[in-house]
Amino acid sequence: MLVLLPPSEGKAAAVGGGAGASLEVGGLSLPGLTAAREAVLAELVELCAGDEEKAAEVLGLSPGLRGEVAKNAALRTAGTRPAGEVYTGVLYDALGLASLDAAARRRAEESLLVFSGLWGAVRVGDAIPSYRCSMGVRLPGLGALGAYWRGAMAAHLPEAAGEGMVLDLRSAAYATAWKPTGGLAERTASVRVLQSKVVDGVEKRSVVSHFNKATKGRLVRDLLTSGARPGSPAELAEALRDLGYAVEGSAPAKSGKPWALDVVVTEL
Repeated sequence: MLVLLPPSEGKAAAVGGGAGASLEVGGLSLPGLTAAREAVLAELVELCAGDEEKAAEVLGLSPGLRGEVAKNAALRTAGTRPAGEVYTGVLYDALGLASLDAAARRRAEESLLVFSGLWGAVRVGDAIPSYRCSMGVRLPGLGALGAYWRGAMAAHLPEAAGEGMVLDLRSAAYATAWKPTGGLAERTASVRVLQSKVVDGVEKRSVVSHFNKATKGRLVRDLLTSGARPGSPAELAEALRDLGYAVEGSAPAKSGKPWALDVVVTEL
């Protein structure tokens, strides 16, 4: 199973003596993306090494985040650490990669793929520096990154997925970079988290935002620690139910379409 995750806006820097070697783009997973990565990296570094005001505008940075411009300008020489340590925030806190046992950690390194405006997608063991470049950014030369990445992703992601299923937990912005098609789409499931509340004796459901990420992080962690290896969306739904989740959803009405599963929670 391949699990697609969004990155986090906030990222941990390589600090103290733990700072790793500088970036080796060619050493990242999915080497077929190397040329596209180099193109985005080159433009981002050039942009941020120039006019700070322009760079901040392109990247959508508030005044308090202007330091990210200088960080991006130094990406080629900055220290690196595993992507699973660089990405922080609600989903990654709930996922808790650092506290997984050895077997679950191996499964994480094999199955988790984090989408990125800069790298396209990386595995959690890939060594990357802290950076700031979301998929919604439109670089002056390359244009909107979501559209830019589609060709390279379409060429290389199906191979990464193989014959297994895909659990797609990306946010909307990152989903623009790649959409599975055909038989692979039929082996793909997205998950929506709904909160159920009873108001005046009537159940009401709502899409949660902040806690949506936490639930998805816990869900992935539980799959990794249990060793579950579902081969289809239907098997995934059963595996999640076995883990105590309330899951709803069924096969799509049309062939060639992904499944959409709802995980219903009462407590956040």
